[in-house]
Amino acid sequence: MDTLLSTTDVARRLGVAEVTLRKWRVHGAGPRFIRCGANVRYREVDLESWVTLRTVGSTSEAVR
Repeated sequence: MDTLLSTTDVARRLGVAEVTLRKWRVHGAGPRFIRCGANVRYREVDLESWVTLRTVGSTSEAVR
């Protein structure tokens, strides 16, 4: 089974506030997530994929 991360874990790794992750979930802008009842978890592989897709070499490159 993949490693599951909490919202707190992901916020720390990305250096953003937990409220930012909650807003991203509402708008579909953040990493893919899993809802486990009332809990939200992120698979480590999905977080890594999301970060990789946003890696750019210059400010003129479009972020997806």
